[in-house]
Amino acid sequence: MSQAGAHTAAAAEMQPYLTPTYYIDSDNAAIQAFAREAAGGAADEVDRAVRLYYAVRDRIIYDPYAVELTPQGFRASNCLAKGRGFCVLKAALLAAVARAAGIPARIGFADVKNHLATERLKRLMQTDMFYYHGYTELYLRGHWVKATPAFNIELCRRFRVLPLEFDGMTDSVFHPFDADNRRHMEYVNDHGAFADMPFEEIRRVFHRVYPGMWQGQAAGGDFAAEAAAEN
Repeated sequence: MSQAGAHTAAAAEMQPYLTPTYYIDSDNAAIQAFAREAAGGAADEVDRAVRLYYAVRDRIIYDPYAVELTPQGFRASNCLAKGRGFCVLKAALLAAVARAAGIPARIGFADVKNHLATERLKRLMQTDMFYYHGYTELYLRGHWVKATPAFNIELCRRFRVLPLEFDGMTDSVFHPFDADNRRHMEYVNDHGAFADMPFEEIRRVFHRVYPGMWQGQAAGGDFAAEAAAEN
């Protein structure tokens, strides 16, 4: 294959990860504005990706009680509008703003055992396993890099969890230990990465494994306050 042909093939391979979807709606005006402002005019793609990561990580509050199991509730633009969301929504939002900034992006999922969930959250979930924990993969300088923007820095301080940094070159997933050297998260099962949100599968699994979350008890929960009180 000629060099031009290889370039065309590579561009076609990346196209699904640059194209807006219903859930990763990178064509949304608010998402595009957020991406422009957060990227700050950076010309280098790695620099843009790092700036976008920190903007999503810290400006969007992590809230495991803010789970609306509807298609609209799982859109990246909805997460941005509310200014809060759980790991899946924040991963989708990072993917959306990355695509808006010209960076191929997809969302990945894994089942993780979380040892530092609050007591109230564990009672509602009836387990310490987080199924379909979300992260983002960004295509930078010729390879896919994992980025996990879930926990905003203020929550990390309250929870005494080391904030997860991202340099755009190496995978960034949850540290196995927190600031007090207690076990934090274990990745148990990887579901792979997707060009769009596998919403129906996630909804099916959540209804099966977290029945207590959808009966109204999660309303009014303040995860940051619970974390501060317990840690």
